[in-house]
Amino acid sequence: MFLSVRELELRKARFDVALPAGEIEFLDKMRQVSPLEATGTAELLGNTLGEIRVQGHLKVEMEAECDRCLETARFPVDAGFDLFYRPAPVNSSQHHEEVAIDPGESEIAFYNGDGLELNEILREHVLLTLPMQWVCSETCKGICPVCGFNRNQQECHCVVKLTDDRWSALKELRRN
Repeated sequence: MFLSVRELELRKARFDVALPAGEIEFLDKMRQVSPLEATGTAELLGNTLGEIRVQGHLKVEMEAECDRCLETARFPVDAGFDLFYRPAPVNSSQHHEEVAIDPGESEIAFYNGDGLELNEILREHVLLTLPMQWVCSETCKGICPVCGFNRNQQECHCVVKLTDDRWSALKELRRN
């Protein structure tokens, strides 16, 4: 769904979408396993020279490999959003100099052209809502670094010898 600035000048846009898995492309290791359901509104804010506010709520279930044990794990996302978009500065592509922004502007994204694509907004919000580390559970034991077994499924009796390589150069001096 395209949120056109021209249409937003006339009236607030409402959306209620259910996007099937595969319609939005996420990261290579991340898969959408349920429909992405999103409801909300988009409006052009008055006296702002084209600033758009997109508010709503989305719900989806994502799937990826656990970072510790490499088993498939699911990550539900059920979150609201309140986002602001401003037209990109006209001269931003011509000048590559740093421009100071105030703290309030750090919460604002920019758009080019005649509006915003809703699917891109939803994709970005899902990715930002997901945890930094994808872990199947807080108690995940991970994979044994010696034998490679998943410690959640089978207890191994490997002994991991911890070495401190910082002093290895001094040990070589002692041998000579």
